[in-house]
Amino acid sequence: MNFSNLLKIAWKAIILNKTRAMLTMLGIIIGVASVIAMLAIGEGSKESIKKNISSMGANLITIRPGAGMTGGVRSDPSAMQTLTLADYNALKKEVKLIKEISPLVNGSGQSIAGSKNWPTSIYGSSPEYLKIRDWGIEKGSMFTDDDIESFGKVAVIGKTVQENLFPNEDPIGKMIRFKNIPFKVIGVLKEKGENTFGQDQDDIIIAPYTAVQKRILAQTYLQSIVASSVSEQQSEAAVDEIKAVLEKQHQVKPGQASDFNVSSQQEIISMFSSTSEMLTLLLVAIASISLIVGGIGIMNIMYVSVKERTKEIGLRMAIGAKDKDILMQFLIESVLISITGGVLGVFIGLIATFAIKYFAGWPVNITMASIVISFAVCTITGVFFGWYPARKAAQSDPITALRYE
Repeated sequence: MNFSNLLKIAWKAIILNKTRAMLTMLGIIIGVASVIAMLAIGEGSKESIKKNISSMGANLITIRPGAGMTGGVRSDPSAMQTLTLADYNALKKEVKLIKEISPLVNGSGQSIAGSKNWPTSIYGSSPEYLKIRDWGIEKGSMFTDDDIESFGKVAVIGKTVQENLFPNEDPIGKMIRFKNIPFKVIGVLKEKGENTFGQDQDDIIIAPYTAVQKRILAQTYLQSIVASSVSEQQSEAAVDEIKAVLEKQHQVKPGQASDFNVSSQQEIISMFSSTSEMLTLLLVAIASISLIVGGIGIMNIMYVSVKERTKEIGLRMAIGAKDKDILMQFLIESVLISITGGVLGVFIGLIATFAIKYFAGWPVNITMASIVISFAVCTITGVFFGWYPARKAAQSDPITALRYE
């Protein structure tokens, strides 16, 4: 018996028992829909994390004081003061794989403009900081190297600060006070929104690091140094080059722990992506339980079908059907049920994914791989769980089968 005839017989058997076939498919439909939706959510969250972290600066490299954290607390308070302007100048001069570099100091407090005040943070940096962070000026201009050298009391402000201190008015040229130190507003930053950690990136004042160090913080050390590598591919090489220069600057001996920490955006993206992948795999594993339940349902129904059609099997064998024909007939029927359930599951999964995106606002990313994998799993499920009942049918004795009532 050829394959097309077997396919027609299997499809006719399914049509004659539509309700039973649909109930059998239900586990497969739910499983496939769940897997597609979970993979879409996982991929979407991973892409969202990458996008949000990249918005902080695609090739950002951060140098912080201290060798790391111990139990959530720095092991030595003096480790917070190991970065200096000498380190910044050495990195700026010697590291070839960085495009821009800026020292960074910051403090928190009340900003005041006229009768209005707003709690915010002030960051002291060099003019290159905006290029490192891929940030633009919406209005006005950035301060210059001359302002750095003259300890200029000028600042650019974020949109959140502008909206709270200068609602419905142009802040350029106006004065703000931060810890009683007056700063002239010379620019407004373009809006960035929240970062991956939920922090409002627009709630910020940026001023020359020399002015912030001397007039607000009264300190000589740097809280961090930020830089951008010449390309994303060379970020890790730039990190190694920075470490080599700082080890020389801090006279770190071989085998001795460094008193600084260098990290790139790629490391952060990799860390968050691996966490997201683990959660996605966990969700997919839970969703896959429905596929297993659906497969068991197929095996159960096919076994019942073999019992009900014992006489039909005996009759086919009596007129010349071979064992492999009977095996293929029931195996095709099992695979058809599984694949049909898979097709319906894909459509329901796509609808559920778009519903999640529309109503919940979650980031989703449907990949062709998830659909292909779902179909592959459906086919394997149909073959795996349909094999035993089909084999049972193929091994039937035709004489016994014909006598079966």
